[in-house]
This record gives sequence, C-alpha cells and structure tokens, in this order.
Amino acid sequence: MASIARDPGGQKRILFVAPDGRRKVIRMGKMPLADARTVKHRIESLLASKISGHPLDNETAKWVRDIPDVLAGKLARAGLIAERNAMTIDGLTQAFLAANPQAKPATLVVWGQVARDLRKHFGEECPLRSIGRIEAEGFRQGLIQRKLAATTIHKRLQFTRQIFAYAIRFDWIEKNPFEGVKHKGGDPRKRQHYVAVEDTQKLIDAAPNWVWRTIIALARHGGLRCPSEVLSLRLADLDWERGAVKVISPKTEGHGQGIRIIPMFAQLRPQLEEAWEMAEEGQIHVIPEHLYLPAANGPRGWNGCNLRTTLQKIVDRAGLEPWPRLFHNLRASCESDLAREYPITTVCKWLGNTVSIAARHYIQVTDSDFQKAAQNGETTAQQVAQKAAQSGHEKHCNGLHKKQQNLAFPEEYEALRTCTYVPVETSGLEPPTPGLQSRCSPS
Repeated sequence: MASIARDPGGQKRILFVAPDGRRKVIRMGKMPLADARTVKHRIESLLASKISGHPLDNETAKWVRDIPDVLAGKLARAGLIAERNAMTIDGLTQAFLAANPQAKPATLVVWGQVARDLRKHFGEECPLRSIGRIEAEGFRQGLIQRKLAATTIHKRLQFTRQIFAYAIRFDWIEKNPFEGVKHKGGDPRKRQHYVAVEDTQKLIDAAPNWVWRTIIALARHGGLRCPSEVLSLRLADLDWERGAVKVISPKTEGHGQGIRIIPMFAQLRPQLEEAWEMAEEGQIHVIPEHLYLPAANGPRGWNGCNLRTTLQKIVDRAGLEPWPRLFHNLRASCESDLAREYPITTVCKWLGNTVSIAARHYIQVTDSDFQKAAQNGETTAQQVAQKAAQSGHEKHCNGLHKKQQNLAFPEEYEALRTCTYVPVETSGLEPPTPGLQSRCSPS
C-alpha cells in the first residue's frame, strides 16, 4: 500500500495512494531506513483505518500522539490525520503583534490595520494552512474593491507577507501564500510639488510668529522631517562655532541611524538665530516643548498635533496654491536643491534617506533645470561650430604646409612664392658666394 523511495544524500520519501485515489508523497528528509520503514508501516495502518472506517489500533494511535508537530502536519496535509494545533488568522496576528513590542507606535497602528483586514476577509478562526495562492489573490482583490489607494494596497500586501513569514519561522505553515502577491504602488510624481525659495520666503513672511517661521525653515531649508525631527531638535544640538546641526531622527533610530549631522545652511541660519534669541530660560527644544510635543509624540506615535492645519492657513495667507503632502514636499524641495550642488550620496547622508528613495520620492526636476540644460546646449552648439571652423582653417593651413614641404614640383614652388612676404629671386634662396659666377640656366 505504501513504498519508500530513496533519494541522493540519504533522503527518503514515502509514496502511497490516498483513499480518494490520488497519489501522495510524504518527504521524510534524511533518516535511517529502519525509521522510514516504521513510518511506512504506520501510514499503511492509517490508510487501512481510513478505507475500512475502523478505529486505529492502540499502538498506531499512541504513535500519532507522540510524533513531532512537523511530521503530524505532513500527515494532516495528506489527509491521514486531523490537524494538530492548527494556527488561525487571529492567533497569528496576535502572536506577531505581541512579538514586536519595540516597534514604533505608528508602525503598530499600520500592522493593526492589516490584522483587521485579514480577520475580516478570512475570518478569525480560519486555519493558516487553508490559505493558498488563490485565497491570497482574493485578499488582494478585496483591497482593490474597497477602492484603496494603490500605494496603500502595496504597503498592506507588503506587511501581510511579513506577517506570514513570521508563521513560517514557527512551522505553522511551510510556504508563504502571499509570496509574489503584489500590487504596483502609485506614481509618486503625481503628489510631488517643488516649493521654490521665493515661495518659501512668502510662507515665512506670512507665518504668525517666530515658531512657525522656524518650523517652515527647518523643513524647507534644513530638510528635517516634520513633526518628528523638527520637534525633537534641541537648543544644545546647534553648534554655532562649527556651523552644524545635530538632528535626532525618531523614524530611523530603530535602524541604528537615529542621529545625523547636517550643515547649518545659510538660508536656515537666520531662523535658528531668531529661535535662539527667543528661547526662554530652561527651554530645551528649539520649538518650545509645551506647544506641540506632548500631543505629537503620543501613544499613536508622531501624529495628533495637527501642524498641517496651521500650515494650510499659512499657505492661503501667503497667496499660494495648496499642494499635496505639505511638509513632505518642503523637505523634498530642500533635497532637490542640494542634489544640484552636492553628490547625491552626501545629500542622502544629510537628509537621512537612501539614494533609491531620494530618486523616487524626493528629488524633483524643475523648469529651471530644463532652461539651464537648454542654455548649456546652445553654448555647446556654439563651441562645436567654432571648433569646426577652427578645425577647417587648420586643415587648410596644414594642407598648404604639406604642399610647401614638397619643393620638387614647379607648381608647388609657385605656391610657396605667393605665400611669402618677400618674393623669391631667380638667383635662389641662398645668398651668392663671392668669387663664383651665377650659372643659372636661361630656361
């Protein structure tokens, strides 16, 4: 009823025909032949019980209770025994969230959204092993039908793959059904907007007080993330002598990059000087900590302080057209300007992101870039034309020079005569020798 197949390296497989007539295989891995024969014998007992409908004998039943979870899972997937300790969607999501208490509050919020989506779509008691590629694709289609943004779907599927990868670590499943189930993210260029330096000055002029002048300058001229890096900046982090600013980055501290040093850029320095002068005794942060910090850094992470609403009013007061992602595009505009003057790797070190992220989400091409390139193109064309003219003149002279070197032909001699300032006399080039009569041929 069952047979053992031997593979290279001592690997064993047990082959058999299930009660439904389908051929099945259980891969045992590397194991002694005697142990493989024991498993084969128990599988035959399980098959006989399934076919006849009779209960298992005591020895086989005890063997099934004592085998490891991995082997029990293989027998269950083959339909020989019932699932043992089947992990469900609800159990997986709870275990995953409990295993990552160090995650940022905002990250936990996003993971919680993915967990709710999984429980709602599959059901809390849905066994993980019942979810295959078809079911995973159905989950993606469900997100699409909810008309979520393409970027949102992309990120939620990314986190779903991460959650199911956690299940593989504990042998709750063998394969990740969401592997390869992806969704193309939206085009970030549709939400990009370059905030010119002139428009930034309009924002600063329209700001209600020095606090908001500093917030705008830190985001646009310093490239700081807002609110996390802007509100985390301390007065002690300003190195006036060196002209440097130490930026504390809560977003990247989990990756070992929680601090970076940036120059105190010329356009940023006046606002920092104003903030320094306005600081009260005992104040720690550049932006007074009692204003926005308690609300911004709460249980849900860096949100809740509602800085965007005030910036929106400043944009309207400045007479500017509102743009998407107000603070992000201020930071992106800063990186775009820096990328024109410094190597991109240096700029990314200052701004705290990677080259690939900067190229896709931050650095923007402006109209002035096109104009500069076009002007350079005209200059280059003029240079090429001048070089071509010079090259033609040099070729003419070089050709003439070659002709002048060949004095064996009369016509070449004539060219040499016409190109000199002093005509060559018939007596020749050399001065006459005293005592010798000229013996020139009359012809």
